[in-house]
Amino acid sequence: MNRIVNHPILDKEKPAKEVEIFVDDKPIIAREGEMIAAALIANGIFINRYTIHKHKPRGIYCAIGRCTDCIMTVDGIPNIRTCVTEVKDGMRITTQKGTGVWS
Repeated sequence: MNRIVNHPILDKEKPAKEVEIFVDDKPIIAREGEMIAAALIANGIFINRYTIHKHKPRGIYCAIGRCTDCIMTVDGIPNIRTCVTEVKDGMRITTQKGTGVWS
């Protein structure tokens, strides 16, 4: 995992419980309470969705929940902004294609 552990403004990384989440059925380790997007980036995952018309890959852009570039399907619910949604143990996250499909 690649993480910033000593940030010049945010200080040192605080200890957090490690949990397992699943991204496209692949298990990855995340930290409880961190944003999904941060966990994905720490695990080398940079594509969150593909656009509906041209199928272009999108990832984190604004990181404050304003745009929709980081949306994914989370626990069967499409269009979840991963930059402002906290990780929970056992989450199932899917790379979203287009507008997503409710499951």
